[in-house]
Amino acid sequence: MPAVTAFEGGFLHTPDGATGNGLVLTHGASSNCNAPLLIVLAEGFCAAGLTVLRYNLAFRQARPHGPPYPAMAARDRAGLAQAVRAMRERVSGKIFLGGHSYGGRQSTMLAAEEPDLAAGLLLMSYPLHAPGRPAELRTAHFPKLGTPALFVHGTRDPFGSVDEMRAALELIAAPHEMVVVESAGHDLGGKGSYARLAERVVDAFREFGVGAIS
Repeated sequence: MPAVTAFEGGFLHTPDGATGNGLVLTHGASSNCNAPLLIVLAEGFCAAGLTVLRYNLAFRQARPHGPPYPAMAARDRAGLAQAVRAMRERVSGKIFLGGHSYGGRQSTMLAAEEPDLAAGLLLMSYPLHAPGRPAELRTAHFPKLGTPALFVHGTRDPFGSVDEMRAALELIAAPHEMVVVESAGHDLGGKGSYARLAERVVDAFREFGVGAIS
């Protein structure tokens, strides 16, 4: 049975039949590594043979509640980079990186800064813009993103419509795809639907071909 243990600012899911690959997943601005979505995703990827780290970003390690401070975002990315490097000491294969909302945004920014850090990105509900402020896009780093990226986005996400996301993804030269989740908001559905979503995401990530995950 897969083991879950405390590790490097979060929790490590170790599979029975490890493929040698790993995944670091992190959370949104108002959440933490125990978010139901992250837990179910970690379980799904672990069942596929990946060693998965659910990681608390630096701002959440510093305080249990409250949003991240923009001025401290670089510290969040530095901690995330360290988490990836710590995972490299545990697995011999490829390391993938991703997260939900703010965590996914920081993952893309980190990958743009350090293109060799991760083999691929998994980005759940990328926060393209603040709700009601579609002109203020968070895409300045997209042209520098050279890491293959799979985006998962709901059709009712106030942080960016599917059409807005498709237009923004044209800025990314690296291979990229988007999984559209019908009728889902920024949280990508209720707790009961996460198991089905995780199965779909694992399959999509495998088919995307960012490096064999099994």
